[in-house]
Amino acid sequence: MTPLSNPDRRDLDAEALDWFVRCGEQPTAELRAWLDADPAHRQAYERWTREWSQLDALPSAGVDGLRRQLAADKRQADKPRARGRAFWLAALSRWTPAISALMVGGMAYLAWSQWHTPPALYAETFVTARGEQRDVTLPDGSLLRLDTATRVEVKLYEKRRVVSIPDGQAVFQVQGDATRPFDVLAGPLKITVVGTRFSVRHTVGVPGDDGVRVAVDEGKVKVARAEGWGAYFAAAEVLTPGQQLSASADGDMAPVTPVASAGIAPWRDGMVSFNNTPLSQALAEFERYGATGLHVRNAAVGALRLTGTFDPRNLGNFKRNLPKVLPVQLLPQGDVMEIAPLS
Repeated sequence: MTPLSNPDRRDLDAEALDWFVRCGEQPTAELRAWLDADPAHRQAYERWTREWSQLDALPSAGVDGLRRQLAADKRQADKPRARGRAFWLAALSRWTPAISALMVGGMAYLAWSQWHTPPALYAETFVTARGEQRDVTLPDGSLLRLDTATRVEVKLYEKRRVVSIPDGQAVFQVQGDATRPFDVLAGPLKITVVGTRFSVRHTVGVPGDDGVRVAVDEGKVKVARAEGWGAYFAAAEVLTPGQQLSASADGDMAPVTPVASAGIAPWRDGMVSFNNTPLSQALAEFERYGATGLHVRNAAVGALRLTGTFDPRNLGNFKRNLPKVLPVQLLPQGDVMEIAPLS
């Protein structure tokens, strides 16, 4: 294969950058066709992928200017005829030196941070079993209420406080300390507060509800992408009392919606609430608290919508009333009951 000349290389880099900005990490059929058309296309695209992936480890101060420039360039790209060869070549000429400078600074920063990051003053992991709830008081005075089948990992540093939720849900009453921000990491999101009360749900094993949900009872929190190059360019959302936000497992955030105080973590009172929730998803939520003895085989039955508040530890009332609110019947099937359509 004949090596590309410098002008051809710049044209190809500009074209690859165009594809990367448009598609990012979500390849389309058109992008795949372009990548498969020539090995040089894939190499150019992978170069941009590697370049941007390096931003994940860089200090945020150095990325702020690049973020603002990208936002301005994307606005310009949305204008008619703006996304031409000249536009992307100009963008390429701006971004490549900026990224290179950040790479050099970032490597120095990483080397420094590996040797100078102080150890956590406090580190502990708390786990609740299926059907168990637990109250935890942290050394800084913050209170955590853990729901069933939940795992939280706590690290307190001199200048910051970090709690990770790999799975489950919890309510936080954060002790105010402006010098030590409190970050909650849940899936693709990072929730940052100073002092407030809020709930975070990240239930990876519940079909249809495996993303993240944040609801604020008091104070305010900032919700943003936790990692990935998109974290530097996506806008953060600030939630105030009576607001909630949901995000998919990929980190796509839905619009902020209102939520009543009673609807923020009703599990604290031993209840679960559903609002137009698919029956199959409701059963998966019940199963987080214990075996239900209920099974759905029919997809149409699983898609039926359920609204109401129930005690997950006492399903007798739920079983008795389910056929009254949905067109189903409960049929014995060995040691379980099948929720079946009416015959």
